[in-house]
Amino acid sequence: MNNIKSKIKSSKSKMNYDIDLLKEMYKKMLLIRRFEEKAGQLYGMGQIGGFCHLYIGQEAVVVGIQSAQIEGDSIVTSYRDHGHMIACDMDPKGVMAELTGRRDGYSKGKGGSMHMFSREKGFFGGHGIVAAQVPIGTGLAFSHKYNETNNVSITYFGDGAANQGQVYESYNMASLWKLPVIFVIENNEYGMGTSVKRSSAGENLSDRGKGYGIKSELVDGMDVIAVRDAAFRAMSFCRSGKGPYILEMKTYRYRGHSMSDPAKYRSRDEVDKIRKNSDPIDNIKHLLGKLGMEDKELKNIDAEIKNTISEAAKFAQDSPEPSDEELFTDITIN
Repeated sequence: MNNIKSKIKSSKSKMNYDIDLLKEMYKKMLLIRRFEEKAGQLYGMGQIGGFCHLYIGQEAVVVGIQSAQIEGDSIVTSYRDHGHMIACDMDPKGVMAELTGRRDGYSKGKGGSMHMFSREKGFFGGHGIVAAQVPIGTGLAFSHKYNETNNVSITYFGDGAANQGQVYESYNMASLWKLPVIFVIENNEYGMGTSVKRSSAGENLSDRGKGYGIKSELVDGMDVIAVRDAAFRAMSFCRSGKGPYILEMKTYRYRGHSMSDPAKYRSRDEVDKIRKNSDPIDNIKHLLGKLGMEDKELKNIDAEIKNTISEAAKFAQDSPEPSDEELFTDITIN
């Protein structure tokens, strides 16, 4: 990861950032981390069925971008979606209840890990089909332009999805119609178990937008401040009517592709090195310390968040399972 630093736009001096803003981003990143750790634990206990893709290691991407959004912006993402839900302030209780298939979940227990929505929060879902969310995000951007709002569509997808044809159909349409969509490539270096170096030609995935005239940049996705700065640049570009923008986030996931993946395609040393040198939460925690935040306060924040997650897990476990009749709601029968 260090070999890309020279190509990535650096953030402005971190010491100039407001400590309250940094603290809020730290809290949200830590909330995502603790939520995902608990989800992994519940999955191991058999309380979460189906697929479960954890976001551990990538927290800086969604938190940095969310910090630059305005009310009315829309978000759509893939199946690695729990972090995006927490970042846009969906209730951890409702998210955990959905993961465990309970009636009080965001999709009433019918969606599970990959299919939750919240129109109120502008979150248009995780999507289980690789890259299926990209044309949806482009359509959301069309809606913003058609309705003459000042909003953007933030469309997340991974390095594996970047090789799907519908991504490039979306690039073409977004560029032709100058749609306000930010395509966020969460390049965590592995598409399922295949390294991006073995699956994707070219130096950077973001370069592929050049053929469509789409402006792009590389971002250190392990640095929440660098992500926030890049998000503001992209959003300013899109809101001014200039069309789409691509942000390639160089990030890393610590766990396997899903909970069923033992991740034997990479070494433990590789993962440990990233954790030691680039962990997004440790980085901002260290910065807060340099800015004068006491270790006691940091520990209190962690304790509060752990309590929030424990309450979310209990809420989910206490929530009843949906009735059989629930199968026939939220559908149209001709």
